[in-house]
Amino acid sequence: MIGRLRGILEEKQPPFVLVDVAGVGYELQLPMSCFYQLPEIGQTVTLITHFVVREDAQLLYGFHDDASRRLFRELIKVNGIGPKVALAILSGLNTHEFIQAITQDDISRLTKVPGVGKKTAERLLVEMKDRLKAWTVNEPNHLLTESALLNPDYGQIPETTDPKEEAIAALVSLGYKQLMAEKIISKLATDGQSSEALIRAALKSMVA
Repeated sequence: MIGRLRGILEEKQPPFVLVDVAGVGYELQLPMSCFYQLPEIGQTVTLITHFVVREDAQLLYGFHDDASRRLFRELIKVNGIGPKVALAILSGLNTHEFIQAITQDDISRLTKVPGVGKKTAERLLVEMKDRLKAWTVNEPNHLLTESALLNPDYGQIPETTDPKEEAIAALVSLGYKQLMAEKIISKLATDGQSSEALIRAALKSMVA
């Protein structure tokens, strides 16, 4: 089991990152709520991980704090919720927002996440409400370098490709339909806007 990685952040292509650990490159998928916390390319980063082994693939998921990973692990225990849907849930809602949606029986907010229909949302409300009763979620512990936190460009994604195309690709990777992703990004895009800002705005509008 790979529980944590610490290395150099080599690539950021939401929702994927590549981390170099002693010469070995590990590809991870992150929920966007955690992706926003990443330092710049070339900085040292530490990520808490969850390793999934399937017949056709071995997948590694990364998180910037323990609460996000704990919630991810609880989500994939729910019938009908796999890693991809769990990733989409945590991309649209951070840990605090998800707990709020569950405690307030906000089924409409949950069904806006790709892959979550009404029945799955109802199952989430029933199963997760009991599991979250004992939860105490502190402010996220950003496992990043001090230099990254002090950097004014902290969290920004270098624009090596068209921001709109990168944002659309990220939304599609999270399970949103291509046409829907193109429509929302086209509506929200402004000149000089980063792909990260576009993704954040799109996810916020979709699950609001």
